[in-house]
Amino acid sequence: MAQVCLELGLLDAVAVDLMPVVMGKGRPYFGELSLDAAPLGHPTVCIQGDRVTHLVFPVTERSSEG
Repeated sequence: MAQVCLELGLLDAVAVDLMPVVMGKGRPYFGELSLDAAPLGHPTVCIQGDRVTHLVFPVTERSSEG
C-alpha cells in the first residue's frame, strides 16, 4: 500500500521507526520501488529512544518526465 501511495504522489513524508532486531533476512518496506519513483529528502525528524530511532523523511518533488 505504501509503495502505491508513493508512486501516485499521495504522500508528503515517510515515517520510519527503526528497531535493531536480528531475525532472518528482512523485507523491503516498498518492494521494488525505484529511487526515481519517490525520492526522499534528508530526515526532518530524528529522535533516538530506548532501542528505537524515529525518522521522518519528506518526499521531494519528482523531476518532470521528458
